Amino acid sequence: MQYEGVLTKMQTEFGDPIQYYLVFEDSFLNVNQLLDKTMVIDFLGFQCLNCGKKKKIFRQGFCYDCFYSSASVGDWIMKPELSTAHLDIEDRDLVYEKKVQLQPHIVYLALSSEVKVGVTRGTQMPTRWIDQGAIEAISIVEVPNRYLAGITEVALKNHYADKTNWRKMLTNSVEHVDLIAERLKLENLIPDEAKEYFYLDKNDLYTMHYPVLEYPTKVKSLSLDKTPSFQGKLKGIKGQYLMFEDGTVFNVRSSEGYVVRISI
Repeated sequence: MQYEGVLTKMQTEFGDPIQYYLVFEDSFLNVNQLLDKTMVIDFLGFQCLNCGKKKKIFRQGFCYDCFYSSASVGDWIMKPELSTAHLDIEDRDLVYEKKVQLQPHIVYLALSSEVKVGVTRGTQMPTRWIDQGAIEAISIVEVPNRYLAGITEVALKNHYADKTNWRKMLTNSVEHVDLIAERLKLENLIPDEAKEYFYLDKNDLYTMHYPVLEYPTKVKSLSLDKTPSFQGKLKGIKGQYLMFEDGTVFNVRSSEGYVVRISI
């Protein structure tokens, strides 16, 4: 059985365990069904997720030109504190920026490799946490725009990591932390502009279980640029990673825009 198309991040469905899907233009694949089976991934080329042209991918599934012109990859995406739509100030496309920035955003704590702080749109829970491979997550504040979420995250970065250690996440080397107790410590760290939105007593702790048969003790990352054809037995899926029997891990999201053929 073969599937062919442009890679985009795996779609997920919250459940016990999380369900994962690879979605192509004319087909989709429930990746959970491939556990303990051998799969072959062949790299066939590139296709920019923005312009659709067969151009080498630069970052985030975009070619070089689109990465530096598209409103959907402005600097405020990675640094929410740079958001300016609430001031009617345009970065690349004010209509798009207002649509995305001027909606409820969550600042959260997630336990993926260690406790980390992050920002996501309210509509992206719990998808955002699943994509990071978090085993638990909890909201801190829900604010009306991306800017307020960004300045709250910046204030908390002095106390928590803001990135996931992917190696620790994939080897499941995670020390348990009581996130509800952790949230209780934060009230005085929240910026004044966001204090009224602080969640003190809300019971919204999420727990995620991933379809993993066996965690690797060491991991090595698969790059399709260096290894255009790979074969391995799938042992787990966590975050946006496929985990294979020999310790090879493949980050689907970082390979967005790559055209592949998957054979089972």
